[in-house]
Amino acid sequence: MISTRLREPSTATTPIPRANSLAVDVYEAIFNQLMSLKIAPGARITVDNLVREFNVSHTPIREALGRLEGEGLVVKQHLVGYRAAPQITRHRFDELYELRLLLEPAGAAKAAQAMDEEKLAILTEAAGVMTRSDNRDERANYSAFARNDAIFHDRIMEFAGNQLIREMLAFQHTHFHIFRLMFHRRVTEEALGEHQTLLDAFAARDPGAAADAMRIHIEHSRDRLLPAFDDI
Repeated sequence: MISTRLREPSTATTPIPRANSLAVDVYEAIFNQLMSLKIAPGARITVDNLVREFNVSHTPIREALGRLEGEGLVVKQHLVGYRAAPQITRHRFDELYELRLLLEPAGAAKAAQAMDEEKLAILTEAAGVMTRSDNRDERANYSAFARNDAIFHDRIMEFAGNQLIREMLAFQHTHFHIFRLMFHRRVTEEALGEHQTLLDAFAARDPGAAADAMRIHIEHSRDRLLPAFDDI
């Protein structure tokens, strides 16, 4: 089993703010718990428990769980209910990184060729290098980075201009699954530096540098997360 060093879940309630759509807020709250491993891979997710924890009705909970199921983070079992998706296996992990190394460096090179100021601004915002959070809630910061990282890589593939490859990578929900392997500050801090290197290559409109930066980023990401399998 993969070690996640989880603490026992708190029984305290976590009220959800009502300023935005309630279903969106509930979704974000559960997403944060899944990404930060507060809800362990494979753990049962009880709707009634979430209703009590967040002090909301069943409807936004079920809407949020349905959305998370579509993203591959939650599994619904007939007559059983919901569980957090199981952790990816080492074999699946290796396959995902092999796929990424085949496709994403070439995509980064094409994105660099098509780069303009508007696209660069979009990538800069998604990369997160200019918006390092001062929030002391490391779990919230970690899940926010996981989402931004997925957006950053998806936008690069969008600007590369191959919609089929973009959809294939998005369908794997790669970033959500790999970030559930390990909850650690190093995963985000080092990745932010690598994002800056990618942005520099895009700003220079340098396809070769962009491809190299993406390849190194993916290889380093793989190496950072491999220790999650040490206890298997």
